[in-house]
Amino acid sequence: MPLAQTLPSLLMSSLAMTPRSDALPPSIAAARKAAFWDRTARKYAADPIADMAGYEATLRRVQAFLSADQDVLELGCGTGTTALRLAPSTRRLLATDVSGAMIAIAQEKLTAQPVPQLSFAVADADAPVIGQGAYDAVLAFNLLHLVSDLDHALALAVQALRPGGLLISKTPCIAEMNPLIPWLALPVMRAIGKAPDVLCFNADRLQSAVLRQGLEIVSVERHGTRGKDFRVFIVARKPA
Repeated sequence: MPLAQTLPSLLMSSLAMTPRSDALPPSIAAARKAAFWDRTARKYAADPIADMAGYEATLRRVQAFLSADQDVLELGCGTGTTALRLAPSTRRLLATDVSGAMIAIAQEKLTAQPVPQLSFAVADADAPVIGQGAYDAVLAFNLLHLVSDLDHALALAVQALRPGGLLISKTPCIAEMNPLIPWLALPVMRAIGKAPDVLCFNADRLQSAVLRQGLEIVSVERHGTRGKDFRVFIVARKPA
């Protein structure tokens, strides 16, 4: 998903429905996720970036870790806005999302603004990546709270990395939000069926999950410029 969103979009991407998709067969869980984001893709694409300064700061930090000799995979690319910005800094960037409607919008943007290094594909972050060990960096922006199983998704991302490769993520830590949001606003939105599944964790729990995969954490940052920033930016390296 894009690096920054409006509050309504974040709320929409931060809810849990019952039953959780991790209790469903993988194919059904993926179809359910895709259906939700297919329905909301056009509205999602139209939402403005809430904290443009924070978004640009994150882009600069990501670009500092990328180079023209790297093959890069983005998981959960949404409508491709960030991939279009980052691809020129790479040799090749494959940007994926579980939603075919999101990818269709991303393809429209790529047609209007061609970037030779960039390609888009439909793929689920909870499923094994084609081309294991083929990437120098894996990007996951506003995604890790939306996967079915955090440890499983991180393990798949690590498998996609070459030795010494980087996992670069920015993740809303829902457990750090105002309690009125997860305990009041979010259940109301869940009750009316306007939300996908969500994982609720804080930055410490997210870092622990990253470390469980054998990664070395290079940096933990917050780039928000408007109020409390509950989106943590983490760069972690796969051992060489």
